[in-house]
Amino acid sequence: MTAVSPSLAPVAVAPSRQRIRSLPLKVKVGGGILGSFVLIAIIGPVIAPYDPSATTLQVTPLPPNLHHLLGTTASGQDVLSQLLVGLRSTVVLALMTGLIATVLAVVFGLSAGFLGGFADEALSLFTNVFLVLPALPLLIVLLGYLPASSGQLPTAIVLSALGWPWGARVIRAQTLTLRKRDYVAAARESGERTWRILLFEILPNEVSLIAASFVGVVLYAILTSVTLAFIGVSSFSGWSLGTMLYWAEGQSAIQIGAWWWYSPPGVAAALLGMSLVLLNFGLDELGNPRLRDTGQRKVRGRAWRPSDPTPVVREGLV
Repeated sequence: MTAVSPSLAPVAVAPSRQRIRSLPLKVKVGGGILGSFVLIAIIGPVIAPYDPSATTLQVTPLPPNLHHLLGTTASGQDVLSQLLVGLRSTVVLALMTGLIATVLAVVFGLSAGFLGGFADEALSLFTNVFLVLPALPLLIVLLGYLPASSGQLPTAIVLSALGWPWGARVIRAQTLTLRKRDYVAAARESGERTWRILLFEILPNEVSLIAASFVGVVLYAILTSVTLAFIGVSSFSGWSLGTMLYWAEGQSAIQIGAWWWYSPPGVAAALLGMSLVLLNFGLDELGNPRLRDTGQRKVRGRAWRPSDPTPVVREGLV
């Protein structure tokens, strides 16, 4: 028996590594950036060098130095400490909004798409009512009535109440397609209950769609919460990226050239949004084979694979 050379022997790759390698590049980059921000949000308040609300007697903001790596505000507050503490508030608010809105979208979308008939029309009408509501003016009015010390949960509820209909419409359309499949009809004929068909037959086939909807709502929550805090509508009981921009704009940081005051929260919000956009596009590629195949094509020709026929070179053409 011929011995196989060690260099030619197949190398076993762990299944987890194979799954990671098969992920689109957008998912890897977006997930890496988002994971870094989540890690900072978890440990940020612990490693913050100063109290973000502590003030000094100075009257002008200081640029970055050895004692304050991102400089200070006009009141002597450390910008790095505000950023580390504010990231947690922004990320927690966005995740709470995404969770609440995704649960509402799944409940209404699955129910409307699977039940059909009058239930579908009633739930679709209810969803369409929320779709046509002017989101930003209504958010400003509702959040304006909340007390300043209400915390993040009321804000998350208001944001999720206006952010779930888009995901519900997409999930409903997908459910309308899945309920006509043969395995769903077989489950009905075998006497399966409706809730078991929804949870074990239809819902697992919509995981990628639900994940993309969750990521989209989180992105909407981050951008909206930063905008609302910047215009002075959100709660100011704690630090967030939006409140940092609000105080920087209110104390004329742009006019006096204190770029270190407003740039860190702005860049952090932009990177968070970019990571979620990349993650959303990557999840869309995972759930759509056409997009996945298009993304894997090479611009410069097609690489030869072992399964392709052996190329034949005719004499005189070399």
